[in-house]
Amino acid sequence: MRKSIQILFLAFVAVALASCDMFNKTTPSYSLSDLQGLWQRNNTQEFVRFTTEQSDETGYFLGCEWDEAEDVTEQDRIDARNELGHPGNGWFKYQFKSTGDLTEIHLMDNGGAEIPKIYVVSKLTDTDLVYYEKEYPSIKFNFTKVVTTK
Repeated sequence: MRKSIQILFLAFVAVALASCDMFNKTTPSYSLSDLQGLWQRNNTQEFVRFTTEQSDETGYFLGCEWDEAEDVTEQDRIDARNELGHPGNGWFKYQFKSTGDLTEIHLMDNGGAEIPKIYVVSKLTDTDLVYYEKEYPSIKFNFTKVVTTK
């Protein structure tokens, strides 16, 4: 009987400690201003810029991505947008929540197609950005913030 009481007591203590740990976990909180700017992927020639420009009245901002290894620059994307009169290939609309939910809607030149992508930000600091597709958590995208001087 004494042994049963000791086991029951130890089980109670274990459950109490486990539940205390659960209450100490905090939800990450990220800032939109930290996300906005120019990012370079894994020291490659792939770049993404999260702008402060509103895309439309729905609250989305505009973003742009390009790969200089394919002879495409940010200015090429800007020139194409000006020529088309609207953003197209390489541009996306995005929304970002402080919990790390990042929704990108990629815009296409032909037919005005919009392709949604849902990402989860797992790290966002002044210098580092890591996110993954919500449906494929094992595929991570790592970026370093590019500091430009003018």
